[in-house]
Amino acid sequence: MQRKNQYALITGATSGIGYELAKLFAKDGYDLVIVARNHEDLNKRAEEFKKYGVNVICISKNLFLQDEAYSLYSELKLNGISPEIIVNDAGQGVYGKFQDTDIHREVDIINLNIISVIILTKLFIKDRLPKGSGKILNLASIASKAPGPWHSVYHGTKAFVLSWSEAIREELKDTGITVTALLPGPTDTDFFNKADMNDSKILEDKDNLASPEEVAMDGFNALMNGDDKVISGMKNKLNAAMINITTDSMAAHRMGEMQKPVTEK
Repeated sequence: MQRKNQYALITGATSGIGYELAKLFAKDGYDLVIVARNHEDLNKRAEEFKKYGVNVICISKNLFLQDEAYSLYSELKLNGISPEIIVNDAGQGVYGKFQDTDIHREVDIINLNIISVIILTKLFIKDRLPKGSGKILNLASIASKAPGPWHSVYHGTKAFVLSWSEAIREELKDTGITVTALLPGPTDTDFFNKADMNDSKILEDKDNLASPEEVAMDGFNALMNGDDKVISGMKNKLNAAMINITTDSMAAHRMGEMQKPVTEK
């Protein structure tokens, strides 16, 4: 492994797909800026990543708050750090019928999944344009491809992330900056627990969950190849293909059947 002397900035880097991506970047010789809310988790992961012989900077931020996204980049500039790569991994969902779910929680999720991603990406692009290089990996989801009853706000945020990522990729095509969207399906992480989604039919067969290691590798390879997007896993590719040939109402019904509680008839 040869040190790149370049930084990769990764949000949500202490668990799940973000953690596995951070590990891949460290193995490939990238110094890391890892971002999460919990100081203890950050420090624990930093010690692990340093074993690959790279520098690791921990920044604790609550990306539900816009000001914290801005201050994250301010801290980088104060320390003279211009990441070559940004991975917008941090994201959450909330489960239930929209009429019943907590609006404050949903606004937090929109702030995390969309607003903070826009802020960090805008600041990254403005920093990297004069340098003529940079790579952006945005965590979309197979959820971006269809309306998602029982998980409607999450699906909506990921539809935004995919559409917006493809738009700014086109805008940036002659700048040396690439934009890649990673579309995982259901993955074996703590996401479902945080979303209060453990009673969903989608979790009935845990063997159907993808491993975060495989998803991260798909995203890492697509980013390094400069691909526009990657759907992780053959089953998810088939699901996406099926969604593409059905009406929106049919796709919504099918997704609702997959995601409704096991107790719901």
